[in-house]
Amino acid sequence: MAVQMRRRKRDIERNYPARQFARKLRRLADCIEHGKRFRIQVAGERIVIPPGALISVEHERSASGEEVEFQMKWKTH
Repeated sequence: MAVQMRRRKRDIERNYPARQFARKLRRLADCIEHGKRFRIQVAGERIVIPPGALISVEHERSASGEEVEFQMKWKTH
């Protein structure tokens, strides 16, 4: 009998220095371009983003400022 690992809900935001963020973006872009999965660790948890993940860009504006988010979404089994 297969035991499925129960995952807890999570909503984490991490800030990175510009150079470190740029390195992560370059690695991500290379994986997307070559159809490979992308591995990243966020706040101590390792995450694997599959090559078929849906990629989107979100822009939000409010009275206090603006925000752009690069998002990747995929289904888990």
